[in-house]
Amino acid sequence: MRLSLEKELRRGAARPTQKGDLPECGWHGYTGIFQTVFMTVRDEFDPLAPQREAAFFYGLFLRGHSVEALRQDIDVPRNLLDKWMRAHDFESAFRQSLHRVYTYRKQVLAIFDGLVLNEQNRPRIQ
Repeated sequence: MRLSLEKELRRGAARPTQKGDLPECGWHGYTGIFQTVFMTVRDEFDPLAPQREAAFFYGLFLRGHSVEALRQDIDVPRNLLDKWMRAHDFESAFRQSLHRVYTYRKQVLAIFDGLVLNEQNRPRIQ
């Protein structure tokens, strides 16, 4: 996935733009770049990678970004995974990688939801 992003950036088809303090890509909101390059081989061996990524999105939430928009950017819907699995031109190793990415994204989403819930339930001092 990272290679195709780099190719598109070189071609000029997907130039990131700056919107506030976040880069924005034309194809998937302000976290498009992070979703395609965030999970690397190193992350498979780093047990804290999902917590770090969830903390990144939580920081965006604290800066005022919509919870629902962030959830959509984190999540990979099950019907999308099913569509990927039905593709005839994907090799089995690539399908296994897609399953790992799907599991990883669900972990990040669960951690993010826990952080948001904790923030919403925190008593406010007046």
